[in-house]
Amino acid sequence: MMQAPKLCLVEDDPIMGESLTHRFALEGIGVDWYRDAESALAGIGEHPYRAVISDIRLPDMSGEELFGRLLAGDAPPPPTLFITGYGTVEQAVRLLHLGARDYLTKPFDLDQLLNKLRTMAPELFTGEAEETAEPALGVSPAMRRIQETLQQLAGHRVSVLITGESGVGKEYVANYLHQCESRGREQPFVAVNCAALPENLLEAELFGYEKGAFTGALRQHRGVFEQAHGGTLFLDEIGEMPATMQAKLLRVIQDGRVKRIGSERTIRVELRLVCATNRDLKRAVRNGEFREDLFFRINVIHIEIPPLRERKEDILWFAQRFVERCSRRHGVRRYLLPVSERYLCQQPWPGNVRELDHTIERACILARQEILGPRELGAVEGRQAVEGGDLKSHLVEYERQLIVEALKRHQWRILETAGRLGISRKSLWEKMRRYGIQGPGEE
Repeated sequence: MMQAPKLCLVEDDPIMGESLTHRFALEGIGVDWYRDAESALAGIGEHPYRAVISDIRLPDMSGEELFGRLLAGDAPPPPTLFITGYGTVEQAVRLLHLGARDYLTKPFDLDQLLNKLRTMAPELFTGEAEETAEPALGVSPAMRRIQETLQQLAGHRVSVLITGESGVGKEYVANYLHQCESRGREQPFVAVNCAALPENLLEAELFGYEKGAFTGALRQHRGVFEQAHGGTLFLDEIGEMPATMQAKLLRVIQDGRVKRIGSERTIRVELRLVCATNRDLKRAVRNGEFREDLFFRINVIHIEIPPLRERKEDILWFAQRFVERCSRRHGVRRYLLPVSERYLCQQPWPGNVRELDHTIERACILARQEILGPRELGAVEGRQAVEGGDLKSHLVEYERQLIVEALKRHQWRILETAGRLGISRKSLWEKMRRYGIQGPGEE
């Protein structure tokens, strides 16, 4: 029977090795993990690995020596990728000249490693995820891929890092992952903003404290790790966490146990940890602002959410849902005009989905009619609502569309429509004649 293709991993760092093997398992890639070069050489001699990923710095020999011994063997070595720190980049370049396929410098994204591995050995990847039937995060290809990835993760409690600009919906994505995991079961979802609390309060919030542990500790408090036991803990703005707290967080992730402030007893916790940041953590690691070992612990799966301006297909998808939500919340039906939809799609949305949400909410509350035009959505005089043409032509088109939409909503009842628009019946007739608006069946 033919063996499934496997990958050889040579890595002595237990944190990185564990992170990599977790991710490979989720991708359906079989992997043998060796902690030193000698055992890896023995394994490569016995198994037909399709690719090798190796650190350059190993406890018994360098990656260059390892690759030299592979080249000296009877068979050509499998496609090999080396992991290197900045101090050994020159060595990695020499390895490329010797025949190594590629290299990555620390810290790196696991998705970047997978992309290189897919190019080196596509046979390791058994297949792509099935197309999701119902969009939950957006209709753009990028958000559909993210949704598929999150569905794959259900049942695998590995750490997830979500990155993206402020307002792109990182907590919403984390909550969707939690829903995929819980599948309707009662499991806690606990969210904490690490940047919103000073260091002393952050430790108490994360790990809890005993009564009397410090001034003001009038009762026992369960930290969020305990509160999220059996469910999901979402740590937002993880990049803002102080260095001393990073060390304590790493210990909890490694041990799966927390100790309340003022207590000697450790408490076992089992949960899915999801972290989020809008910072470049790889740069923070290089600058010494974020621990590399913690980075690899929380970055087993990396989900990067593109800004809204790069996935314009999602703008109207979100806008329609926000309008429907506001209509239900306030008990007044609202509608977007086609010109309003074009206006929304042309905005840069620097605040991303959060800004779009607030814009729709404000328009629904302040609008005097049920139709939401560009003016209600923030368009101002002198700013075009649609591309091309002058302001007067846009206002004429806007008024015409508003009247047509209002007539349709009220089944072309003139008196009722005029009242809704705040004009007289005579004015409505005149505008319909001017704009050539005819009711159903009229020619």
